[in-house]
Amino acid sequence: MSTTATVVTAVAAFMAGFSGASIFARAKFVVEPLAEYGVPRSWWNWLGAAKLAGAVGLLVGYAVPAIGIAAAVGLVLYFAGAALTVIRARSYAHVPFPLLYMAPAVAVLALV
Repeated sequence: MSTTATVVTAVAAFMAGFSGASIFARAKFVVEPLAEYGVPRSWWNWLGAAKLAGAVGLLVGYAVPAIGIAAAVGLVLYFAGAALTVIRARSYAHVPFPLLYMAPAVAVLALV
């Protein structure tokens, strides 16, 4: 794994982990938009767990590349779904946020 791939993977893991932990911490900047988009509260812990699992999977990918690739694919799909949810809620100004979190996961896939 190149230095670039190592750094991008670490950044992607940090961003996904931060986002997942923010849901569990009920950070206003995360949960208020979720409520605004119509995401049921019963889903929030599952969404946070999915992001944390993706972050851990990316880190495990240093030792087992197939798991890292699967985690990156999962995160890309997760954030694509998040972007669609934002679009469905007609909060067009918020669309860049899930795309910003998706970008490092896409870069991980491009670098492996």
